[in-house]
Amino acid sequence: MRYYRVYIELTNICGLRCSFCPTKNLPTQTMSLELFDKTLSQVSKYTNEIACHVMGDPLTLSNLSDYFDIVQKYSLKAVVTTSGYFISNHSFESLLHPSVKQINISLNSFNKNDTSMSFNEFINPILELCRFKNSYSKDKFINLRVWNIDELMSEKDFNQIIFSKLSSYFKIDLDLKKIYKDKPKSIRLDYKVLLHFDNYFEWPSLNNKVYGDGTCQGLSSHIAILSSGVVVPCCLDGDGVMELGNLQENLLDDILHSQRANLIRDGFNQKKAVEDLCKKCSYKDRFN
Repeated sequence: MRYYRVYIELTNICGLRCSFCPTKNLPTQTMSLELFDKTLSQVSKYTNEIACHVMGDPLTLSNLSDYFDIVQKYSLKAVVTTSGYFISNHSFESLLHPSVKQINISLNSFNKNDTSMSFNEFINPILELCRFKNSYSKDKFINLRVWNIDELMSEKDFNQIIFSKLSSYFKIDLDLKKIYKDKPKSIRLDYKVLLHFDNYFEWPSLNNKVYGDGTCQGLSSHIAILSSGVVVPCCLDGDGVMELGNLQENLLDDILHSQRANLIRDGFNQKKAVEDLCKKCSYKDRFN
């Protein structure tokens, strides 16, 4: 059993209140370095790559480099997902740690928060990181995410601001109307610096309507581990609704072969959603 990626939530602290993210129901928590080390010692058997994110923003951690050192200790690669708000709290060298493969930055987090920060104060450190990356460590990827593309063009005014800034900085023509019309998945801005597009999605919740059966990549391409050590089958289960076990109490091998995990896995193989949360998840429609 191998996974393309394992999501590990270093912290569930985000520092923002983006309207497109669900309300956090679990207590504020950060995974200790000891638990992270214990987790990676078991995860390294199942994957070569971890994503340092489920609900929180890893850049809220002042000792983020210590976590990267542990990733490197187990010869793994890390993918970092961040709102971009806290980039200035870290040196660019530390963010481009040898263990880091890719940094994803959510640009559409800016207009979904009440903040005293100006757009230029937000975007300029991000652009500086992109430039520094290509002089310091070209092999790494930076994905600038604009995940608000919808049929109604509800964020077109904000996106025009983004596209104008990026067009000027990277000397590239980003035409708003063409992007909405052609719906590209990504546009290259610079060497291994991509502008990535997607649409808003509905987070799974027990309060959602029932969407029925279907298949999913949970427990097939990935699993997720919350900052508490709770293992879940899906990177969108930030509240641990489908808890399979806890690494503070159980071994990952046992958790992944538990009855609940087997039932979920077998169900997806038959295109059946066994768990209530899966039945009320519309994201799985992307795989059906």
